[in-house]
Amino acid sequence: MEQLTQILDQFSWPIVIIACLTLGLAPFVPEPHIWEKLKMLVAGTLIKPIDIFDLLMHAAPFLLAALKLALTVLRAE
Repeated sequence: MEQLTQILDQFSWPIVIIACLTLGLAPFVPEPHIWEKLKMLVAGTLIKPIDIFDLLMHAAPFLLAALKLALTVLRAE
């Protein structure tokens, strides 16, 4: 757990937010790629390995932000 904390501390909030807005949402037109992959997941059509990898790649910045936020909240208590 301590190693995860140290890794998360190395990422500043501005970098995490920029990653979410760029890698997390790109390409922006016609809709964010992560949104398309989440719709495929809900519809049950997310079956190709490349689509699963794509979902993980675009979700990674949001997962990083969620972990960093959880760590911040836990430290505040």
